Amino acid sequence: MGIREDMPLLARHEGVWDGVYRYYNAAGEKVDEHKSRLFCRFPTEGPLAGSYHQTNHYTWADGRTEVRDFPAEYRDKRVWWDNDLIKGWAAELGLDDKNRSCVLYWQRQGDPSLYLYEMIQISDDGTKRCRTWHWIRDGQLETRTAIEETLVTKDWRSLEA
Repeated sequence: MGIREDMPLLARHEGVWDGVYRYYNAAGEKVDEHKSRLFCRFPTEGPLAGSYHQTNHYTWADGRTEVRDFPAEYRDKRVWWDNDLIKGWAAELGLDDKNRSCVLYWQRQGDPSLYLYEMIQISDDGTKRCRTWHWIRDGQLETRTAIEETLVTKDWRSLEA
């Protein structure tokens, strides 16, 4: 079995997603917001064949932009990251018959005091998703991130830069 068969929920996330990230401090005050376009793909060729690859494009209202690339490995029914920015994994939860929920855990490289859990929920029709991040530093909540996204297209190749 491969990643698509072992992780059918994650496979539903393939495509291009536009969204908004909002960051809140531990007191619940918004401290940042930016737009996003994410390319979620399952390469069939090259060094990442049979795995997962995500590229995030961020845009702030003041004109700043940032691109982050997250190639991953697939093994043991999980996606695994280990790059210059993060080290962690993603897994499907299978909480109900709809299978809507994924969870991610990762740490920022070079900052062992900080870790993050992310919960992803996808709509039954696969066109909307919401994500929440809890950033924990030294056992204390530091930041929450709320993300709302809409599927632009399943055909990520049509929009890939």
